[in-house]
Amino acid sequence: MLKIYGIANCGTMKKAMDWLTNHNLAFEFHNYKKEGISEAKVIHWLTQQPIDKLINKAGQTYKKLSESEKPTNDAEAIVLMIEKTSAIKRPIIEQNGKIILLGFDIAKYEEMFGN
Repeated sequence: MLKIYGIANCGTMKKAMDWLTNHNLAFEFHNYKKEGISEAKVIHWLTQQPIDKLINKAGQTYKKLSESEKPTNDAEAIVLMIEKTSAIKRPIIEQNGKIILLGFDIAKYEEMFGN
């Protein structure tokens, strides 16, 4: 089963979950705001994707950070993602514990799952 990580009231999340639902793809939703994210999960993600892909640099949470608060290495990124889950790229979709998609792009979803 797919696992989708994000925030319930995020427009991008709604698009992704609607797309998955409309294509009859079952998924489990992990809501950062209610459930947080573990250090172990963030470390696991960093073994699969670089910081620059996991941090949502276009989002308001990241843009509001001072230069000294912006992560420059994995350790700082881990702290940021745990403390400010809104700074994590949304959605992150996992299958069998591996990241298969980051963000929402219809073409990538269609390529991954078919039309």
